[in-house]
Amino acid sequence: MSTFTHLDDAGHARMVDVTQKQPTVRSAVAEGFVECAPHVVEALRDGSVPKGDVLAVARIAGIAGAKRTPELLPLAHVIGVHGAAVDLEVTDLGVAIRATVSTADRTGVEMEALTAVSVAALNVIDMVKGLDKATSLRDVRLIAKDGGKSGPWRRDP
Repeated sequence: MSTFTHLDDAGHARMVDVTQKQPTVRSAVAEGFVECAPHVVEALRDGSVPKGDVLAVARIAGIAGAKRTPELLPLAHVIGVHGAAVDLEVTDLGVAIRATVSTADRTGVEMEALTAVSVAALNVIDMVKGLDKATSLRDVRLIAKDGGKSGPWRRDP
């Protein structure tokens, strides 16, 4: 069994010390989906959601979420988020969300990409919940990462 780097010798949680690691270029891509009823999809497409431009708000919220990840995840490192893009697409079943986050730092941005997707999705739900309280978030997952000691990784299709 491998050693868990976030536990000390007594089994207590700790933040891993990355001081000695050299900064490298790293990136991560995550995705998720907000499942919506047909009338919500229609409102998203024709811009009639009462709270305004859902996709624009969710996009900005997702980027802000990526930058604030260490405030939400106590063992995450404060790193420079040097690039963050959150793309949203209205489909027949809801809103597909994809976030790409990049850095040149000592640790990866997988959690930042996942947080970006999650926060963007929560904003979509918040803005459409008046139309349908059953709107739900599903399938938030890491799709790919590049850089760092472990190198590239891709989710199998």
